[in-house]
Amino acid sequence: MSGIYIHIPFCKQACHYCDFHFSTQLQKRGVMINALQQELQLRKNEFERIQVKTIYFGGGTPSVLKTKEVTELVKTVYKHYDVANNAEITLEANPDDLQSQKLVDLNESPINRLSIGVQSFFDDDLKLMNRAHNAEEAMQSILQAKHYFDNISIDLIYGIPGMSLNKWQQNVEKALSLAVPHISSYALTVEPNTALAHFIANGRFAETDDQVTQQHFEYLVETLEAAGYIGYEISNFGKTGYFSQNNTAYWQGKKYLGIGPSAHSYDGQRRGWNVRNNTKYIDAITNKKLPIEIELLSTKDQYNEYVMTGLRTIWGVSMDVVMEKYGSIYLKYLKRQSEKFRNEGLLYLDNNRLLVTKKGKFLCDGIAADLFMINLEKK
Repeated sequence: MSGIYIHIPFCKQACHYCDFHFSTQLQKRGVMINALQQELQLRKNEFERIQVKTIYFGGGTPSVLKTKEVTELVKTVYKHYDVANNAEITLEANPDDLQSQKLVDLNESPINRLSIGVQSFFDDDLKLMNRAHNAEEAMQSILQAKHYFDNISIDLIYGIPGMSLNKWQQNVEKALSLAVPHISSYALTVEPNTALAHFIANGRFAETDDQVTQQHFEYLVETLEAAGYIGYEISNFGKTGYFSQNNTAYWQGKKYLGIGPSAHSYDGQRRGWNVRNNTKYIDAITNKKLPIEIELLSTKDQYNEYVMTGLRTIWGVSMDVVMEKYGSIYLKYLKRQSEKFRNEGLLYLDNNRLLVTKKGKFLCDGIAADLFMINLEKK
């Protein structure tokens, strides 16, 4: 499986917590779309003899585009790449963009999966985060989208400053009442140089509370799994048949091509990232140059990435894969480093795969960091 990610670097307004690359200046939207189409054409040889099974529009806010613009980008992919007949084609969308006519148009487009950025069903949370929609728009967008799309995912954020456990429980219950087949949920992260970080530093908002965030996470996992969702990745829960194929490919180390400013690519041995500047990106592509930096991943880097991504999923970290791809030194190191976590009931072995326990899920990233190879051992 391989996929193409297309970064749409535009938003109506800046969310206080976001550190993704975007611009609220939409004047160059048409020029940007042309540049995205040109990059797709310039890089087609990278996927020669590789079938594309997922196309994902992320951002930014892809739903600010007109549906015909999204369709043109999809057509460009089909023109230059071998796309599977049943390819998953996802559009990230904000609730305020999903008006009735927009949904009709999207239903008639190649898009077959919507990922709706709800974040919260409470207006005060949405104002704190500076989201462009309100709680009523969040509910209505999902109810209307269900008339046109079967494959719908919604995003929720927990650990918001001042959010009680009871309020988070109401958020989860509202999500369940809408009966969407996929829910992604992330802890609010205070990234440096964001408005949220500034507001917390100045005392306008309270700091995030790790203990409360853990309570939110544990309630989320327990409640969604009881409702029939499978937590196939730490932050992603899907009904059977509704796992995100795009994200699953990332976590399983499949190849993907990142198109657009700031987009990342990965081919198993190299990681690349495009320039994080719209003007520089457009100028380079217009001159038929790829504005990309490439990093060749060492065996150690590849091992660390496999551990980091694998441990977050229900597929875990395969000891057989570690031996086959990285060698006995890495396998011995992994077994030794993981022993204390297994003894503490945070990790366990099943069918020669290393997996996190229910107790270890919230601590997963920290555990993975302790399993990283820092200095290559000789014994």
